[in-house]
Amino acid sequence: MDNRPILFLDSGIGGLPYSDFFRRHNRDEALVYVADRARFPYGARRREELIEGLCSLMETLIRRFNPKLAALVCNTASVSALDSLRRRFPGLPWVGTVPAVKPAVLESRKRHIAVLGTERTIEDPYIRELAIRYGNDCRISGIAAPELVEFVEYRCLRASPGERRDVVEPYVGHIRQKGADALVLGCTHFLFLAGEFRAAAGKDIQVYDSVAGISRRMSALLDEGNLRSENARSENARSENAPALLVLTGEEAPGDDWLERAAAFGMEPRLLGECIKEEPL
Repeated sequence: MDNRPILFLDSGIGGLPYSDFFRRHNRDEALVYVADRARFPYGARRREELIEGLCSLMETLIRRFNPKLAALVCNTASVSALDSLRRRFPGLPWVGTVPAVKPAVLESRKRHIAVLGTERTIEDPYIRELAIRYGNDCRISGIAAPELVEFVEYRCLRASPGERRDVVEPYVGHIRQKGADALVLGCTHFLFLAGEFRAAAGKDIQVYDSVAGISRRMSALLDEGNLRSENARSENARSENAPALLVLTGEEAPGDDWLERAAAFGMEPRLLGECIKEEPL
């Protein structure tokens, strides 16, 4: 049994649907979700800069929270820095998020898929290597949407249904015009608009994400490593969720938007600087 927390890391709010999905299926596991505001957005950063910054941040997070499992819930960070993080911290099990290219390629009838993501994700050769691995006859169209990441991070949760629909439909129209029959949401931020994407795509374009697959992989690692919490193994486990922190990098105190997000996902908002001053877990 292992009561240490599970760490989720993203540049902002994008990974919250992943931590929320996992939490709903693993209620007895304590979570620490880190929103790296100080480096947002990851997609505009050079690979070397991103790797250096994430390794430095993880040293602090491991020292403070001593996690038993880490999930890099950011496609850009995963394709750019996951291998480096695994080498730097070999004692910590890692799960990365990569675009759900495999199922899209395997199921595409037109043999043409579109991947929507950040500049860094779309430019990374790993995406096309995935497509070739699972179907070298399948064409892949990469579409960078940095402005969509900004919309989700700063406006989405307060946007009207019409605004959310309007920001999604041009992308779907572009993908339809290209002739693709599959859309891969290649940025975790886009999960906040998954419903709008699926509504706009209709029946002729299938929309793919990795949220359920990542949760299954994390659960498997917990079982394989005998890392489940004490409460998860107890017949008298508590009925409520285990504690969850929403930790923010940077010096600015959580504003109303972050307080609302924390409340919506049942988390306690904290500044990383404040956590560092406390006793390590």
